[in-house]
Amino acid sequence: MTALEAIEHLVGLQAQTPHTWYVGLWGRLSGFEAEEAARLLTSREAVRIAAMRSTIHLMTAGDALGLRPLVQPVIERGMRSNFGRHLEGLDPTELSAAGRDLVDAQPLTFSELGRALAQRYPGRDEASLAQAIRAWVPLVQVPPRGVWGKAGRAAHTSAEAWLGRPLNPAYPVEQMVRRYLGAFGPASVADVQIWSGLTRLNEVVDRLRPGLVTFRDERGTELFDLPEAPRPDGDTPAPVRFLYDFENLLLSHADRTRVVTDEHQRMGSAGDGTVPRLVLVDGFTAGTWVTTTDRRSTTLTVTPFNRLSKKDAKAVEAEAVALVRFLAPTHAHSVTVAAAAM
Repeated sequence: MTALEAIEHLVGLQAQTPHTWYVGLWGRLSGFEAEEAARLLTSREAVRIAAMRSTIHLMTAGDALGLRPLVQPVIERGMRSNFGRHLEGLDPTELSAAGRDLVDAQPLTFSELGRALAQRYPGRDEASLAQAIRAWVPLVQVPPRGVWGKAGRAAHTSAEAWLGRPLNPAYPVEQMVRRYLGAFGPASVADVQIWSGLTRLNEVVDRLRPGLVTFRDERGTELFDLPEAPRPDGDTPAPVRFLYDFENLLLSHADRTRVVTDEHQRMGSAGDGTVPRLVLVDGFTAGTWVTTTDRRSTTLTVTPFNRLSKKDAKAVEAEAVALVRFLAPTHAHSVTVAAAAM
């Protein structure tokens, strides 16, 4: 696949951070070069926009315009839960129009947007005003933010202004669910709901049931998939893969035991709030990885959860070498596989 085809296949690539998601494409695509994905942002073929679960996703232009209306209730629900008390008494239509005018005149950061709106609504919380626009107006982060090798402010404009086309409110939810299954099935209704943030999808899946195949997992949970989807035999070798911090694979199922091991679950989250970057061995989480960089060199360190076999350690090291070369092609490279964490 091309990068654009992969992003479309995944129904959007999780992309909260400006650049770590490039590793998600590197791990999936043969011969991937970061500049290919960067060009999608500058050419406006893809955008970074709040979508599923109200989190930032890299999406094709068409998906951004079609899927954002479907997940609008999720985004509004989160905004009202966190900021609604500061917006009481305001007319959503009027506030949305004011915010849209501001970001369409010039891309703005949330701080800039909040300050500008506070001039019109004195005494109101600036952050809440900005978050209301994030929820009620489909905002995209404009380049150079997110472009490989470049830095930029998290400035926003509306998707309609940036892409020159209106939203597509007629995009069918059934098509979204089928596409999810094409990327992440076999999966349960709960999996689809966790991925999208939407609720009450049982009736949607029931409408699709005649065109799907069904299975039961070890716990008896009903799973759905597309009839033509590839389902490799369980003995098929799964190569070593390095995941980025907000990897779709880890955030797209209610039941994460298909990937996450007990050792990973016991590890918990880092005390500083960072999300660990994980290594898969034979398809399951087997350790973490970090990079350290100085002016001339970059070191990638893998810390396994348990002792690796010689064969697995060699495969992990080979993939680590390839990854560090991708991340820092002009630096001297080194790879370290540390002692097991447990």
